[in-house]
Amino acid sequence: MMTTEPARVPVRTILATIGLILATALAVLFVIRVERVLVWMLVATFFTITLYPVVAWVQRRLSWCRRWLATLLVFLLVFLVLSGLVTMFAVPLAQEGTQLAGQLPGIVADARAGRGPIGELLARTNALQWVQDNQDRIREFGTGLGAPALSLVRGAGSAIVATVTVFVLSYLGVLEGPRLVDNTLALLEPSRAERIRRVARDCATTVTGYISGNLLISVICGGLTYAVLKICGVPFSGLIALFVAVVDLIPLVGATLGAVVAAIAGFVHSTPVGIVVVVFFVVYQQVENHLLQPWIFSRTVKLNPLAVLVSILLAAELAGILGALLAIPVAGIIQVVVRDVWDHRHGRLKQQPTVGPDQTPIGSATGTEPEPGPRQSSATT
Repeated sequence: MMTTEPARVPVRTILATIGLILATALAVLFVIRVERVLVWMLVATFFTITLYPVVAWVQRRLSWCRRWLATLLVFLLVFLVLSGLVTMFAVPLAQEGTQLAGQLPGIVADARAGRGPIGELLARTNALQWVQDNQDRIREFGTGLGAPALSLVRGAGSAIVATVTVFVLSYLGVLEGPRLVDNTLALLEPSRAERIRRVARDCATTVTGYISGNLLISVICGGLTYAVLKICGVPFSGLIALFVAVVDLIPLVGATLGAVVAAIAGFVHSTPVGIVVVVFFVVYQQVENHLLQPWIFSRTVKLNPLAVLVSILLAAELAGILGALLAIPVAGIIQVVVRDVWDHRHGRLKQQPTVGPDQTPIGSATGTEPEPGPRQSSATT
């Protein structure tokens, strides 16, 4: 009876496998070490995609304007608009902050004496007695706040560096993006390059729709919060509403974070007001998460409302807050690419890619006329 020897694995295959494992490990280590820079580049890419159509529009309207000048004008306009918004909010916030600083000694004195909303709240919860019994511990805790304050200052410095870096990367991306794209697509055959260009334009529309939809939801949340707090007579309602609007940019959990701050302010003012604020945020969060957010994103990103909700839940579980922020545009981009591949495989290529379940052409979605060009053959790969 003859026995067969086991087949030997070639040395070249073993070495290639080891090399692939080492290369993967080095790539993972590289990504971990430069994670912060990669996040900056990702944010800059979003701003680049958003501002790119604006620069192109300026160039079409001003035929004499070169691209570097159009890019400079757009970024100067963005800077002026952001500065105006900051100034518009900073003036009332500074006034309310000054008012709070002036009232703070009286508030502290009333709290120690058990008077006023805070004093009554502390007295009802026996917190005032606890504070009086643990003054030494509280003093030690206050002395140890130096290190967190230093970390806060460092974090503010890092935020400034990140903002400047993102701004510069976005500027260079808008300025040099077309040249980089053209040089890259020039390496491909014309039909494939045109297909990639059209799909990329559709993906850019998805990102722009996500940003505009998210800003709209935040404005609605901040405006309603300001109205409720103002009607209830809660002080510093503008400051609280601005905080709620900013954190509401985070899908699903943003409204909850803002609700905590607003509810605390409401209960400090009075118990009935606190209950009203809590009820408002419970109702609003349900409306935003299950009605407003899916409805707006289904029209701006052209995603099914169920797909919006599922993508946010999955991405938040995988990558936390950053995943929740990127879930919707990534899901929209995946939808665009999958639909284009499906149409290509089944020989149903269109003059240009479409978005949304109603198959809206990209030209109609962006408000521009579709670019003329020959229809691609179904044999293109």
